[in-house]
Amino acid sequence: MAYRITFVCTGNICRSPMAEHVVRRRLAEEGLDVEVDSSGTGGWHVGDPADHRTVRTLARHGYTSAHSARQFSPAWFDRYDLIVALDEGHQRELHAMAPSAEAREKVRLLRSFDPQAVDLNVPDPYYGGGADFEECLELIEAAVPGLADEVRKA
Repeated sequence: MAYRITFVCTGNICRSPMAEHVVRRRLAEEGLDVEVDSSGTGGWHVGDPADHRTVRTLARHGYTSAHSARQFSPAWFDRYDLIVALDEGHQRELHAMAPSAEAREKVRLLRSFDPQAVDLNVPDPYYGGGADFEECLELIEAAVPGLADEVRKA
């Protein structure tokens, strides 16, 4: 059975779908059997595609971007091996939803997988411009090697 990861941000149109596509490709390139998806803590964008700036940034770097936003459900804690929050606010919300201490332990911050990270938050690029989306991508890519190590250990 494949290892299952979901990335969680606020509306599931910027950071988490970007992380989903980057990590899916990178882990597949390493031959790891992993199912990767994403969701948001809020339901404002359910059914929407990824933000056009996310799509543009992913395409510029050779990643896919097909996406339909969805909201994370507390019932999903049993579905995933790892639930990756994009910032500390998402982590707090996920911890509050978790039905048990075991479920809370599945929640990790993406930047915690980057040994060079000082700030563990991936800033929300939604209200910014292209440079903010590029920075978001860089922070996500920097965490991939550590995340891949975590998957290998599991």
